[in-house]
Parts: sequence; structure tokens; C-alpha cells
Amino acid sequence: MQIKSTLFYVGLALLFTHELDAMPNNEWQVLPLLRNLTDSVGEATFVLAHIPIFVIVIACIASLNLNIRSMARDIACAFLILHAFLHFAFSGHPAYQFNSLLSTSLIYGAALCGLSFLLVRWIENKSPAPR
Repeated sequence: MQIKSTLFYVGLALLFTHELDAMPNNEWQVLPLLRNLTDSVGEATFVLAHIPIFVIVIACIASLNLNIRSMARDIACAFLILHAFLHFAFSGHPAYQFNSLLSTSLIYGAALCGLSFLLVRWIENKSPAPR
């Protein structure tokens, strides 16, 4: 398996696992659109919102159209980086609970995979085509 593909799939797996970790850490209590809801409504909304998000992400990154798949993977990797910046920005919020080694490893490990994927892709695009 290519290093780029491995970085992509590990990054995505770290993000998906982070979403599991988000439940005991009550991530909805930090998110601006959900934090004013009751816990039960915020939690349900948070969980249910991930269904269409995951459907779209999985459909795009697995698209048979190579242009859509490539663009979706680039966007997903850029999101992994943005996601880490958002966690860093929200880390001072009183309800923020992602302080364990596991939580931070999932969040920042995914960002590192996304950054590495984009770097490898950039290097590939800069390299002359083989003859």
C-alpha cells in the first residue's frame, strides 16, 4: 500500500475514533450550535448529525470518479488539520474535556496524517513524471 494511502486511511480512522471519544467527552457542550441545548438533545443531535456527514465523506472519498475521490481526499486531509486547530481554539472552554493522552493523540495524530498526506501529494505533483 502506498504511503500516501496509508496516511489517508490512518488519519480518517483516527478521526472516526475521535468521534467515538467525543461521546464520553461531551463534545456537543463545546460546539456553538449545540452547547445551549439540553444534554439529551445536544447529544442526540451530535450523534445524528454524523450520519449524513459520514455518508457524504465516505461516498466522496470512495467515488469511482477519480477527480472527485482525489479532491475529497485532499479536502478531508485539510479538514483533519483544521479540526486540530479548532480543538486547540476550544481547549480553553470550560466544558472542554479532551485532555487525556488518548484524546489528544487521536486529534493531533489525525492532523499529522492529514498534513503528511498533503505534503506527500505536493511532493509527487512537483516531481517530474517518470519516463
